[in-house]
Amino acid sequence: MPVADKIQTFIDRSSWIRKMFEEGARLREIHGPENVFDFTLGNPTVEPPPAFHRRLRELAANPEPGMHRYMSNAGYDETRAAVAARLSRESGLTVTGDQVIMTCGAGGALNVVLKTLLNPGDEVIILTPYFVEYKFYIDNHGGCAKEVPTGTDFQLDLAAIEAALGPKTAAIIVNSPNNPTGVVYPAEDLRRLNALLQQHEKKTGRAVVVISDEPYARIAYDGIRVPSVFSCIDNAVIVTSHSKDLALPGERIGFLAASPKMADCEAFMAGAVFCNRVLGFVNAPALAQRLVAGLQEESVPITPYQQKRDLLYERLTGLGFRMVKPGGAFYLFPQSPIEDDVEFVRRAQARNILLVPGSGFGAPGYFRIAYCIDLEVIERSLPAWEQLAADFNLA
Repeated sequence: MPVADKIQTFIDRSSWIRKMFEEGARLREIHGPENVFDFTLGNPTVEPPPAFHRRLRELAANPEPGMHRYMSNAGYDETRAAVAARLSRESGLTVTGDQVIMTCGAGGALNVVLKTLLNPGDEVIILTPYFVEYKFYIDNHGGCAKEVPTGTDFQLDLAAIEAALGPKTAAIIVNSPNNPTGVVYPAEDLRRLNALLQQHEKKTGRAVVVISDEPYARIAYDGIRVPSVFSCIDNAVIVTSHSKDLALPGERIGFLAASPKMADCEAFMAGAVFCNRVLGFVNAPALAQRLVAGLQEESVPITPYQQKRDLLYERLTGLGFRMVKPGGAFYLFPQSPIEDDVEFVRRAQARNILLVPGSGFGAPGYFRIAYCIDLEVIERSLPAWEQLAADFNLA
């Protein structure tokens, strides 16, 4: 079957996690699943909170007539209102259901927002390291991704962002807590970004929208509070999902929300509702919408994730691996002990450790560890990590 040249190129560029998955299957067959340590996928093994199961049983036992039919393209009014109430509480602003659209996860939300905003050739700033799908989503809608490096400890480099801004800049994607680094951007830096973008708008006459991708916003450690983007940035759109905070990645339920301070907010929302339909999403899943409407204050427990982070961070840094201690999410992003991160990941496979090279995130010289796996797997992996450190004379 023919495949477009561009798509084949994209497949080749985005194949790292798929390659690691295939390699993991091969190694498990040879060595047994208990002897292979797969840190590649951000697919939580925790279960949804008890309130989710209670609500699911209620809906199954008491079905409402028409509960599985189409609804408004933006989603159920009661679900949008529940999301808006939570965002209002977190931001201190008055967010209404009219500023919320229920979507097929954060990926669906990102595509809807980009289709709404972009003219052909418009630029979207993405900060390295970045979630690999960003570039493909931007290309989906005729845009051009413009990579901008982050600064010390992967925090925002406002000077680099300012240098990247131009007449075609339509948006910038921020992701905090970040995948793959786990860093959290402080409120003060977000406010400085807002001031920078306001200055740019005065010069060019064009507003730049900050798209805040935040599925990890409720997974933060050490008392760190993830700031509300709406309280810091005027032209902001939140895109997120309940994949991580409610451990529902397979349900594909999320939302997008526009700040009430956003310029031409009503026009943007009308465009986003239209794009949600014509992209083929049409509606977010009906049952999932009904489930999450009453779960906006619920979340999976954070303590088990912090326990896993602390165990891996302390043991790996003790072995000589260098990394920024993450403030949230469930990833570590250490420096590769050799310049070639791809080669390092290949050599880690010899110890049955499966990782993703930083090159896949636009950051060669690093590698990603996803620690959303069972604690006992992490504990069993520690001797293999010791052997890997010895392979590179780190210990």
